[in-house]
Amino acid sequence: QVQLVESGGDLVQPGGSLRLSCAASGGIFSIYDMGWFRQAPGKQRELVATITRGGSTAAADSVKGRFTISRDSAANTLYLQMNSLKPEDTAVYYCNKASPFNRLPWGQGTQVTVSS
Repeated sequence: QVQLVESGGDLVQPGGSLRLSCAASGGIFSIYDMGWFRQAPGKQRELVATITRGGSTAAADSVKGRFTISRDSAANTLYLQMNSLKPEDTAVYYCNKASPFNRLPWGQGTQVTVSS
């Protein structure tokens, strides 16, 4: 069974940067379009960035121009570079298939806290 393991979250000041990583077993990044999601306390999980099998990327309006998704298929790792962080970016971040159908088991996520 595919396992997703997110890491890289931390406490960072507004305006700071972080890079999140998602390690996966099984070479799934060449099979599925992938995404980064986040869930803030009391809110629903939302999709923030996607990358297709062909390498095309997209981002939600709330993070466009600040967050960049990328992958290293050889290393089976998905990344999310987050710049100019804002307090409203505080959430637990997850990776998974971008499609809502037949999602992989969710990992434990990684906590990002943006606060001074």
